[in-house]
Order: sequence, then structure tokens, then C-alpha cells
Amino acid sequence: MKTILLILIGQRKQAAVQVQKILTGWGCMIKTRLGIHDGVMENCSDQGLLILELAGERDKMTELARKVSLIKGVSSKLIDLKIPKEKKQSKATAKK
Repeated sequence: MKTILLILIGQRKQAAVQVQKILTGWGCMIKTRLGIHDGVMENCSDQGLLILELAGERDKMTELARKVSLIKGVSSKLIDLKIPKEKKQSKATAKK
């Protein structure tokens, strides 16, 4: 199973420093980090999306998501992803 934390930052220029400070404090839990925002140079968007793959204890992941969400203009959501196990076919089903 993979646990992903999505963080949407609505006021990136104001909130990014606070978000970064929190993420640095919890850095050992972050396996993968991807940051996305629309636009470049003069057309840089004020919204950003962070996608984090987390490792460790679930209660700490939940606390990280809560702390980030306390920042004005920031929301977060923890998502668990797993590959479903294949159902075994019965002999009767396999012969059809």
C-alpha cells in the first residue's frame, strides 16, 4: 500500500514558506515529493499542488496533514492506494 498526501496551496507566495518549514520538520517521512504549479516567469500561478509519498506511522501522517491544513489557504488530503488482489477463478469459470 502507498500513502499519498496531496497539498493544495491557494496562496503559494504567502504560504509556501510555512508549508516548507513544516515539511522540513517531517522530512524523514517523505519518500517522494513532486511540486506542480501552472505558469512560468511572469505568468507564474499563485496556486500550487504538492504530491508526497509518505512512509512511517499512520498517526504521524495524519498529524502532518492536519498541521499543513492549519495554514491559511492550504488544504490537504491523505490517500491510501493499493493494488487490488486478483480474484482466483474457479474451475467452472476458467473453462468458459
